[in-house]
Amino acid sequence: MKIQEVVSNQKAFFNTQQTKNIKFRKMYLEKLRDIIINNENLLCEAIHKDFGKSKFDTFTTELSFVLNDIDYYLKNLNSLSKPKKVTTNLANQIGKSSIHPEPLGCVLVIGAWNYPYQLSLSPMIAALAAGNCCILKPSEIAENTMKAMAKLINENFPPEYLYVYEGGIDETTELLKLKFDKIFFTGSTKVGKIVYKAAAEHLTPVVLELGGKSPAIVTKDADLEIAAKRIVWGKFLNAGQTCVAPDYLLVEESIHEQFMEMLRKYITEFQYGPDAEQYTRIINRRNFDRLVKLIPEDKLYFGGNSDTEKLYIEPTLLNNINWEDDVMQEEIFGPILPVISFTNFNLILTTILELEKPLAAYLFTRNSEEKEAFKSKLSFGGGCINDVIMHLGNDRLPFGGVGNSGIGNYHGKYGFEAFSHQKSILEKATWGEPSIKYPPYTEKKLSWIKKLL
Repeated sequence: MKIQEVVSNQKAFFNTQQTKNIKFRKMYLEKLRDIIINNENLLCEAIHKDFGKSKFDTFTTELSFVLNDIDYYLKNLNSLSKPKKVTTNLANQIGKSSIHPEPLGCVLVIGAWNYPYQLSLSPMIAALAAGNCCILKPSEIAENTMKAMAKLINENFPPEYLYVYEGGIDETTELLKLKFDKIFFTGSTKVGKIVYKAAAEHLTPVVLELGGKSPAIVTKDADLEIAAKRIVWGKFLNAGQTCVAPDYLLVEESIHEQFMEMLRKYITEFQYGPDAEQYTRIINRRNFDRLVKLIPEDKLYFGGNSDTEKLYIEPTLLNNINWEDDVMQEEIFGPILPVISFTNFNLILTTILELEKPLAAYLFTRNSEEKEAFKSKLSFGGGCINDVIMHLGNDRLPFGGVGNSGIGNYHGKYGFEAFSHQKSILEKATWGEPSIKYPPYTEKKLSWIKKLL
């Protein structure tokens, strides 16, 4: 079946109004949950083939997010979909005002390869919960997970409601020529601009979940052991192929050498060897070669070893880095952590402000003034104080970028809202009609309108 036909059929099916039924949405969300649970081994095998992800990491960083999303919407769908009454102003009396969440129609979700299940299925689930029909285009870079999702969904869901479209750049380009009611894209800023431009041709609204260079700041008032342990875990999770991983580290000069040794200690303790279950390989040779070139031997503090055949890059610490180094010019998206020393906390915040707004930012300190300055001065998508990445685990927090790191957000109710239109309704009584707004106009009527408005 051609994709144009699938999209056309989805638009026709949406117009039957079936997806607006809450029972209908819950039925298919429950079905999806059962399919994921019953096929966990198949999903784990597919992602392990793509880049060596363990069952532990696949569940904790992928499937648990997806299953929690389904449970959230099953529990909250009635309240999320319910019309909300709002106050009616004096000029519209006698009347009642309300906001009605309604689905947008046929939407396109373009997933990413680094967390191929979470970053494809989570926005898709939000779209279905909001009552839309959906085309899912997983990343072809993680080919086996793409095929696994296509198999499980296309064999169990009607294509006029939900369909996984396989393929690469050509297929994605073909998709972007079609008119959707919303496009949700997760990936690089470079490709995000292409998606945004294509969407503009149809005035299609977008959510763009991009990336950027996310800083982590460690001051002398931090709990250094906790900071080192959590930064090492968050940075080298998924071999650094995480959009909200700390991209670079800013450490106060007085604790710099001490902290570097703590980072080295935890990297060693966590045993990120070439065959370690807790460490993935780089997704492909192109990304492997790009990352290896970002490791300058003269600034290597720890790690740096690599294996081309296994697509393995050892967790790497770079010291004495400056802002002009190659590793600071682009998002790293790999297991390389450059470290820059600073002496003035407020000055380093000003330096970050001059850069593109990142998807995430992190601060490690016990100093309340530093915490307040971090929260009030810096603009970023989301972040943590005294931790990294874990803000994603709270479905009551919106997840999304700002500026160069993205447009829009999702997770929990924010995902439902991302795929909904808030329709405004004013219902007026047919009695008690004042004549003040009708012609002929008089000075007396204008005087009353000024008082009312």
